[in-house]
Amino acid sequence: MKFYDVLASLIHDMKNSLSMVIHTLDEITADSLSGYDRPARITALQNEAKRLNNNLIELLTLYNIENERISPAIEDVDVANFLAEVMAENRSSAEANQISLTVECDPDLFGYFDENLIRNVLNNLVGNGIRYTRDRLLITAAQEEGYLVFRVEDNGSGYPDRMLTAHSPEGGYGDLAEGRTKLGLYFATMIAEMHRNGEQQGFIRLENGHGLGGGCFSIWLP
Repeated sequence: MKFYDVLASLIHDMKNSLSMVIHTLDEITADSLSGYDRPARITALQNEAKRLNNNLIELLTLYNIENERISPAIEDVDVANFLAEVMAENRSSAEANQISLTVECDPDLFGYFDENLIRNVLNNLVGNGIRYTRDRLLITAAQEEGYLVFRVEDNGSGYPDRMLTAHSPEGGYGDLAEGRTKLGLYFATMIAEMHRNGEQQGFIRLENGHGLGGGCFSIWLP
């Protein structure tokens, strides 16, 4: 997938979000909007604003990767503290949408990865999860098969079959699939593959019905 295809997909996504923001602001300021409806509209506005912010972060990161202006700053990271920070960043949004957001991680777990890059991936996954889960999101981290594995799980309807069978760059990330953009998969794949250890390279994996019964997105770091 070329960067211009990524740019086109992001512009389309952000245009939709901006339209939603403008429409919601019009509703909030309208005299006909009841006090009961106002909190729900404000929550929708917050969701779209965060989505726009995540899209812009993705765009800047992908641009820097494309132009070789960024390389992972691999550090020894306290994973439990790292996930606590990710949860804190997303707690208010989850609560506003009446979604239970929890974290499971061994308090003694440490890993080697770029905190900022992986944080961007997880924030994007949680943002998507908030849109498509029913009422629960779970973030986990564990050592498996020689990799540090982060998972974001929901109890929604799960990923469509065509996304489970075609989530590589060759599969065409520019398409949309039932609201979950393949662009997000492309972004996560690029970040994962920037993490290497000897002959091992990071990768992503999608599945349904792992822990909460819905979609499960995992990023595997060597």
